Amino acid sequence: MTGDVWLPFRADEIPGLPDGLDYRFWNGEPDFPADPADCAYYVVPYMKPPGVGVRPLERMTSVRAVQTLSAGVDHVQAGLKYLAPGVQLCNARGVHDASTAELALTLILASLRGIPDFVRGQDRGEWRSGFRPALADKTVLIVGYGAIGSAVEDRLTPFEVARVVRVARSARTTERGPVHPLTDLPGLLPEADVVVLVTPLTEGTRHLADADFLARMKDGALLVNVGRGPVVDTKALLAELDSGRLTAALDVTDPEPLPQEHPLWQAPGVLISPHVGGPTSAFLPRAKRLLAAQLTRFAAGQPLDNVVLTTS
Repeated sequence: MTGDVWLPFRADEIPGLPDGLDYRFWNGEPDFPADPADCAYYVVPYMKPPGVGVRPLERMTSVRAVQTLSAGVDHVQAGLKYLAPGVQLCNARGVHDASTAELALTLILASLRGIPDFVRGQDRGEWRSGFRPALADKTVLIVGYGAIGSAVEDRLTPFEVARVVRVARSARTTERGPVHPLTDLPGLLPEADVVVLVTPLTEGTRHLADADFLARMKDGALLVNVGRGPVVDTKALLAELDSGRLTAALDVTDPEPLPQEHPLWQAPGVLISPHVGGPTSAFLPRAKRLLAAQLTRFAAGQPLDNVVLTTS
């Protein structure tokens, strides 16, 4: 394989990279490290402001693969129109499973057990005791049952949940049990005490959790979103939170970042974290292993993993 490889890490920091490729370091800086037209494999910088990762795509006339370091690829969709047919877009499936699943469980436990209220009480020197819901004996519905959804279930198992219900784009069977299609959601939502959203953002999932979706959730249920903010209709969620019927724990919001004056900050029964599901100490070693494996395949002319789509 010929052509440059653009990496957001320095090549000497990634064990196992194959020899024979020309590695260029670019992590979103204003100046490009080389002519984008010579890039054959582009790794999109991680956690940059909107538009940064898309900026070189219009000039990448020779690129054959675009690799994100996130599970979602919605942040590069706008640049795909510039690419020639046959370019493979790959995501970082497997890189964020552990850290995102950890956060999902953290948000569930913190919300159910009232940790935010305890912290506010501590700040004021108040002893706020009383009964709180437990995760034990609850039914948890995971919407978007892929690698991260499966990792969430791994972490739920020791907590003696009554049942885990799995939903994905299409039906299938796993060793743990059935995965329901999205079309089954209306009948499944009323059964769930906790609904965890792990879906990517597509035109099919935008505002999936709309007013009708939320209205079908049982009184007192908890909505957890560790996928993408626009999967939830924020206006509809605010109405449910203000009524006190539902609670929510959100690692992602719409809009994002959430403006200081946004009413979601002050809504009752909501816990917000600033999109921190992925950036943990678990990220770098897994991201580097993924890149070494993918580029070894690329250099050998072998099929790449995690191909989300091929441009046409």
